[in-house]
Order: sequence, then structure tokens, then C-alpha cells
Amino acid sequence: MKADLHFGDNLEWLSRLPDSIIDLCYIDPPFNSQANYNIPIGGAQVEAFGDTWSWGIEDAKIYKELLTANGPLGSWAEGMFKIIGACGMMSYLLYMATRLKEIKRVLKDTGSIYVHCDDTASHHLRLLSDAVFNPDNWRNSIIWCYSGGGIPKNDFPNKHDTILRYSKTNNYAFNPIRVPYDSEYKGTSFKREDSRAPGKTYGPNPEGKVVEDWWINLPRPYGKDRVDYPTQKPLALLERIILASSNPNDIVMDCFMGSGTTAVAAVKNGRNFMGCDITFLAVDIAMDRLKVMEVPPEISLTGHPETIDDAHKLAEQDKFQFQAWALDMVGCNPSTDRTSKRGKDSGIDGKQIVVLSNGTSYTTIISVKGGKPKLTDLRDLIGTVTKENAQRGILLMLDEPTKDMVTTAAAVGIGDYGETKCVILSAKDLLDGKKIPEIKEI
Repeated sequence: MKADLHFGDNLEWLSRLPDSIIDLCYIDPPFNSQANYNIPIGGAQVEAFGDTWSWGIEDAKIYKELLTANGPLGSWAEGMFKIIGACGMMSYLLYMATRLKEIKRVLKDTGSIYVHCDDTASHHLRLLSDAVFNPDNWRNSIIWCYSGGGIPKNDFPNKHDTILRYSKTNNYAFNPIRVPYDSEYKGTSFKREDSRAPGKTYGPNPEGKVVEDWWINLPRPYGKDRVDYPTQKPLALLERIILASSNPNDIVMDCFMGSGTTAVAAVKNGRNFMGCDITFLAVDIAMDRLKVMEVPPEISLTGHPETIDDAHKLAEQDKFQFQAWALDMVGCNPSTDRTSKRGKDSGIDGKQIVVLSNGTSYTTIISVKGGKPKLTDLRDLIGTVTKENAQRGILLMLDEPTKDMVTTAAAVGIGDYGETKCVILSAKDLLDGKKIPEIKEI
């Protein structure tokens, strides 16, 4: 099996894919929940993605383009705007409209899409999906029920999501899913009047009952399947979708890939996978999960910086994604406690702790800078190393260091194990494969 992963914006990625190549698409997009989601890494909370929306100039441009193009999407946009106006929800729906339009284009005529949403916008997404895929191609609104979490005082707890299922045409792939009967139905039988077979007795199918459009008791991620990624869905949920609406060797796509559960479920069941996510941590987690599968797929990765220009582009687009990439290149997870407010930089973007043979800990502090080289950045790192009682500091930079930076780093000296106590690695060094020097005990 093959798994093609892409790091970057899914709209740009989708626009480069050929027409009619995907057999099944599942997406678990943002819900417009007005929340930000973190993932625990290295004892800290690192922001995985944000789900807050507000109307802006780009939304106005997209809205105008849809109206100009006319058609069902234009009518939908005009009608929706009359109801809710220029607001965060409209911004979110336009974001989804551009992507659903591209997803329809890349689906085969026999293909299907499952859109996972909650009560925040499921009613709006149903109307939007009707406009994109045609109401006649709506197949199901699947209700996935779960439990747990808080209980409001004045309302019923919201404990279900809706998964909208559409086909691209009337000729679509579908395999009925059967599960064991509930215990009270086992062994039961009944008679039905049938002119073709009078008195015939009907009983439970030995292969089990056909699954309806309400799904319960699908186990939450646990054990090795749990990666503590926000919004991670059960593997059993994705396996049911994939087995129902695709066949072996088909291509399954998820352009809001998250932690990669769709990818794992697809490969596990003999399907190929194509996926995209705008968060580097998500792509990295998905790739790690695929690599440790019993039969790992052939993995390809695009969007990952491969040249200095790529690294500069990433740093300009999102300095925090550049930070995640740089740390990953040296095999270190982020340790910065970075919430949605992204407050003042603590100077510690990564931390590496090695336990030596004598039982003592050797700590390396890592700082990442995606801007122009500044001597003050290096001095700040040296100060942080001293403050934290660490043994070494590593500065990962976008550009090459200045002569003053090289001189200052060298002046920090050599450690107890013959190691350089202050090391500077540029993006070029990282792309050339250079890593944090290992500690060699004497």
C-alpha cells in the first residue's frame, strides 16, 4: 500500500490534484467551535490548531467569486449571506465551500464523501453540501453517539456528532456493514405472509444485522492507538466508513488529516491513502503511526522543506510551523508551553535530557529562530542555559550566523565530555543532515 502525505494548505494541495482520482474522502474539518486545541508534548501544551473564525477581506473576495460563478453554490452563498451576514460562521462556511468544491472535482464518479461535523454547524454544512453535491446525492446523515465529558445544568448534554454522507453520482460503491445482533434478538424468529413462500420462517442473519445510520459503542482510542491529539477519532469509526464505501486497492483521502487515523485505517484494510494537513505536528504524528504499522505502507511526503527557499517560505508563513520543523529535523519534540495567546517566548523551544552512565542528567536547551540572525538571540540562549542549570545550548536558525555569533558561541567553551557547549545550526545545516552532537562519555 501507498500513503502520500502533504504538509501545507489543503486547498492549494487539492487544486494541484488531477480530476477523478479519489474513491472515498473522509474529512473531520474544523467545526467553528471558537476554541483552540493543544497537544501535550514534553510536559507542555503545544497548540495543534485553532478553530476560531472572523470575517475578513479574503472572505469578501471568495463570496464575490461564488456569486459571479453563479450556479447552486452562488445561490447558496447569496441566500446564506442574507440570513447570517458577514460573520465568523459565514467565513467558516466559505472556507468549507472552496474545499468541498475541489473535493468533488477529485472524486471519481463512483466516489463518496463523509463530512464529520457537530451541532455547531452541521445544519449549515448540510445545506452547503447539498449545493456542492446535489440534494439527490445525499445518502445518509449518520449519528455517531458517545458519552463522557461535562454535563450542563440547563440543557441535555450534546453527545453525538453528525457525519454527512454524499455520493458524487447515483453510481457509487457501497458494501453493507454487518455487526452481531443484540443479545435479546439472538435465536428469535418470526413468520411473514409471503405469497411466494407461504408460512416461511425468518430469523437472524448468521452474518449479523445491517448497521443503521446511528452508530454507538465504537471504542475510543486507547493504548498504542491513542496519541493524545485533540479531536482524534476511533479507529473503528474510520474502518467502518472505509469498509462500507471503498474496496481493496482504492484510494482514500483525508485533507484534514490530523493525527492520521484515516490513513492507518485505510492502509490496515488494504487501501491506498492520500492526505494533507496544515499543521506540521499532525503530519509528523501521522507519519510516525504509519511507520510502526505491522505492514508499513510506502510513504511519500511533500510540502516538507527540501531547499533553503522552502525553509524561508515556511518561516514567513508561520514561524511556529518552522519551529516544529526545525525541532523535528534534530529529533526533538517541542517543549514550549504555547497556548493560543502565544505569549512571551521563554527561550526554551525544545529540551533534550540524556541520562549518563553515572546516573546524572545532561540537559540541552534548544532555541529556534526564524528571523534575521541576531547576536542577542544567542546571548539570550546562553543566559537561559545558565538559568536552567543546563549543560549545553543549541540555536537552530533560518539563516547562517554572523561572525560575532560564531565568535560568541566559541567563547562559551568546551564541556566536561569534550563537547561544544554552544552550537549553532542553520536551516542549511539541517537540510544537509546535521544533528545535535551526541554526548560521548569518557
